[in-house]
Amino acid sequence: MEGPLWIDAHAPALDEIRQDEARERLERAVDEPMNLVVQGPPGVGKTAATRALTRTAHDHPESDLIEINVADFFGRTKKEIRTDPRFEGFLQGRSRMAKRDMINRVLKESASYAPMSGEYKTILLDNAEAIREDFQQALRRVMEKHHRTTQFVIATRQPSKLIAPIRSRCFPVQVRSPTTDETIDVLETICEREGVSYDADGLEFVASAAGGDLREAILSAQATAVEGDEITMSTAYETLGEVGDDDAIREALAAAKEGEFADARSALDDLLDEGGYDGGELLRETLRVARAGSAYDGADLARLHVLAGEADLDLTDGLDDRLHLTHLLAAWAAGRTELDPPLRDPAGA
Repeated sequence: MEGPLWIDAHAPALDEIRQDEARERLERAVDEPMNLVVQGPPGVGKTAATRALTRTAHDHPESDLIEINVADFFGRTKKEIRTDPRFEGFLQGRSRMAKRDMINRVLKESASYAPMSGEYKTILLDNAEAIREDFQQALRRVMEKHHRTTQFVIATRQPSKLIAPIRSRCFPVQVRSPTTDETIDVLETICEREGVSYDADGLEFVASAAGGDLREAILSAQATAVEGDEITMSTAYETLGEVGDDDAIREALAAAKEGEFADARSALDDLLDEGGYDGGELLRETLRVARAGSAYDGADLARLHVLAGEADLDLTDGLDDRLHLTHLLAAWAAGRTELDPPLRDPAGA
């Protein structure tokens, strides 16, 4: 995709955040610096909201906002962390340091530096649901020691994963999934700024397809504008149909409903292996596709949503994405509303 991404080029200012309660809590944090837990589903604007806060609160946000994605630590090797330009200054000459100690040192050093301007700086810990409990205990101690000069913002889709001492030191900011109308409003604003032609049906198609994921909606709108030179129902359908996996998901649902678990498992494997989905993403896409079609009645959809809630918890706790999603399809097709008895792979794998 040519040019800057629209999610970056049109990142909202603080006063452009359309969710009143979240915006008001963030505005309060400008004048009364406080630690925050910014919570909500993926793609709804948690990181964008935090950046908007820092652009308002700091004279030098490029220096006084330190962003640490948890995946930068827990999903990388010691060598990758040690050679990251953001962290290598903290870790020079410490090649034998354990990974846990490397992470703690980066956090402590980041918190200890004086702000470039003003009285405090902000550290954003993104995707914080993946932080191990031992690291959270270390984080709690850093928060206590540097509370006068450092504001911590913890962005997460699962605040329940945070230990109680951290939650008690933070004010919650709930960022919910935007409605379709709110998403359309954002897309209209961006199209006007970009000089992209659009019609109401095209924006509604893009917004509805995103299913409450604002980031996905903006990226889909940009892809449509690049491919079709405008955003209409026709160009959006052609562009998103080419890159989407709705048909494959429908095939998996239909095969499971008919008891053809080998076919359902094969479709699921293709989506996970070739489609680039993780378990949570594919679960959300499956619910969206099921809701958008007319193949299932209300009872089927209700049962699928109950099972999806159980599967989402299992996916969060770990184990195997493929196993949990296959079992979800089997339980739904069999008419059950719980994932018990104990998990078993219906495909026999």
